[in-house]
Amino acid sequence: MDDYNLDEFRRRWQEELAQAQTLRKRRWPEAAERRPRRPENEMDDVPFFNSQLPYEVAINIFQYLDRKELGRCAQVSKTWKVIAEDEVLWYRLCQQEGHLPESNISDYSCWKLIFQECQAKEHILRTNWKNRKGAVSELEHIPDEALCGAHSHDGLVIAGYTSGDVRVWDTRTWDYIAPFLESEEDGPGVRPHVSFVRINSSLAVAAYQNGFLNIWDLRTGKYPIHHFEHEERLQALALSQEDATVATASAFDVIMLCPNEEGYWQIAAEFEVQKLVDCLEIVPDTGRYPVAVATAEDLVYLLKAEDSARTLYSGRGHPVTCLDVSANQAAFGVKFLAWLYEGNKIMLYSLEAERCLAKLGNSLGHFTCVNLRDSPPNLMVSGNMDRRVRIHDLRTDTIALSIPAHQLGVSAVQMDDWKVVSGGEDGLVSVWDYRMNQKLWEVHSRHPVRHISFNSHSLITAHVPYESVARDPDLDHFTTHRRHQGLIQAYEFAVDKLAFESTVPLCRSCCDTMPGYNYDLALAFP
Repeated sequence: MDDYNLDEFRRRWQEELAQAQTLRKRRWPEAAERRPRRPENEMDDVPFFNSQLPYEVAINIFQYLDRKELGRCAQVSKTWKVIAEDEVLWYRLCQQEGHLPESNISDYSCWKLIFQECQAKEHILRTNWKNRKGAVSELEHIPDEALCGAHSHDGLVIAGYTSGDVRVWDTRTWDYIAPFLESEEDGPGVRPHVSFVRINSSLAVAAYQNGFLNIWDLRTGKYPIHHFEHEERLQALALSQEDATVATASAFDVIMLCPNEEGYWQIAAEFEVQKLVDCLEIVPDTGRYPVAVATAEDLVYLLKAEDSARTLYSGRGHPVTCLDVSANQAAFGVKFLAWLYEGNKIMLYSLEAERCLAKLGNSLGHFTCVNLRDSPPNLMVSGNMDRRVRIHDLRTDTIALSIPAHQLGVSAVQMDDWKVVSGGEDGLVSVWDYRMNQKLWEVHSRHPVRHISFNSHSLITAHVPYESVARDPDLDHFTTHRRHQGLIQAYEFAVDKLAFESTVPLCRSCCDTMPGYNYDLALAFP
């Protein structure tokens, strides 16, 4: 067939095809009105057993399913597979699991893939925690002085020394150089020791033995933005983790400080209590008016900025030994002197109703620390002088697990949804998988553990000496006096390397220390 006949054949074939389509449209008019196929996630009606449901209603039903149930529903039919893989459902799962909490649904095109990647990363981190894989290093210290106090928040670490110096590290950026924060009393002469230090995402606070208080804004520089002087030394210091609220306790007075609308710091509230304050905590998420809880020997006070001091609990001679608060509850340990009859307990109080919700525990030793704010829902962890760490079930008011974690009393403790990290007076830092009731690993230092803070990928521990003894300037050998100095250690589990092989650059000490004192995970476990 030549080219002319071939073109003629194609033309006739197209005409016949067009005529056939026209005839088909006349026989079935609904076919001509049929819309082109829409994307599967834009369906109007969804077959749901014996009925048809709108797509939005089906999404509202599927939002109550977890990832395993969504996977099973995706195997039912093609329509259910489309619903089970909807972006709204997987974005909601990411938010519930804590993945990318500040992101919007429009930031990514496939939230199911993002969820799978986050889950895989979380699995790697959990494996590194269990297998002791990561980087551990000692934050650079001041050679001639001893550590007086330390605190951390979301990777930010603050430390105070006997020289009056205050240093801040950002362990999230390894190339960060820890600066010295200047104080108002800098100059010739002996500066007072640092008594307390606190830090959050924007502020750093330090209290000194002479009653002075300095507040720094981490975003503006190393010079304090506010200086406050107390007549007596401070017994307690608290800093809100969410906003710019500072609470101090000196003698029989408790003061709350916060900036006004113009940014100038002022006294928001002042309270007078009957006894010296031992512990002080600021209640999170209280809105406009700050709220604090303070313990003073056998009394617990509820301090609201718009009200006077109110007695939340009176122990009638039985001292309160520890304290922690959440948004609507307060937990504190009570040392009952008649322990033979009742035993030492942790009291759980409602801050809204101002009444006791539960009495937890019944131990011979008194409770030395409790963590309510960072614990999972309906759980709470505590440390005791009897060397045990206890996990309390708040739904049944019982002890879910009791762990013999230390050789001496427990001094710091924290837990998440699968592990417990505790520190003791013996210098041990222990990590437990409490679901399996199994110790994963432990690290030892000669100083008691005074601070523990961890998240999914990092851990900060502070070992503070019992006595703040400075180095004797007449002796030259630095390692001889290391026992008086204390140390702060930073652990990072997001790197897939052994601790001995990877050292956080900002933590590398410029001093020539003996190799035997370079504690890390690889050396701690033969």
